[in-house]
Amino acid sequence: MKIELDEGYMFGLGAFETAAVEDGKPVFLEEHLMRLENTLLFLGIRPSVNKDEIYEYLESHYMEHGALKIMASQDNLVFTVRENPYKEEDYARGFDLGFSMTRRNETSKLTYHKTLNYGDSIMARREAKDQGLDDLVFVNSKGAVCESSAANLFFVKDDILYSPQVNCGLLHGIVRDYVYRTERVEDSVIYPADLIHFDECFLTNSLMGIMPVRRLGNRVFEGRKTAERLLCRYKKEVLGIKGEAWK
Repeated sequence: MKIELDEGYMFGLGAFETAAVEDGKPVFLEEHLMRLENTLLFLGIRPSVNKDEIYEYLESHYMEHGALKIMASQDNLVFTVRENPYKEEDYARGFDLGFSMTRRNETSKLTYHKTLNYGDSIMARREAKDQGLDDLVFVNSKGAVCESSAANLFFVKDDILYSPQVNCGLLHGIVRDYVYRTERVEDSVIYPADLIHFDECFLTNSLMGIMPVRRLGNRVFEGRKTAERLLCRYKKEVLGIKGEAWK
């Protein structure tokens, strides 16, 4: 594999998407490619991603339960696959989260695109591991909750779902969009002090699907019925998996 030294390599001006792969098939591929192309156009790069190339790549790199990463820049298009890192025991346990000291810049247009300039998120994941946590959550310059380094956030109160507004400084994720299309969700401005009012918390992204959160900062969430209900439906409707078959 030859990588050209373009602005993607030198300055992070490129885009990437990470899609779940189940039984060799990419999940939500159309949605991922649409978002990838929108980001490339935003960066002034002409999209050149061929869906057939992706299917051919996956045929020769079969994954039963994996992750496909697509990276595109001015002169490069790279595909990679790896195992999906999320296991059944993660869902049974629920994630423990903390807050990052780094503020998310809600005024930057780059915040709303999935670009190769991803340093803040990578550093936050490393900091989380050093603290014995699963992930860290960003707040913006005004102190409002945004998202974790790798996933969108949802909260539940009296069976109503709440999620930080996109303009707080977050990426509108593919699975976040699925939840918005299938559930009533209130766009909200949420501060860390508000967490005491919520019964549940969960994360969404393309690899984990829907992940219950056990703790965020000092707030422990005892409830998880909404997350479990949504995860069960997501497995069945999106992944085509029933009950405990997904390991």
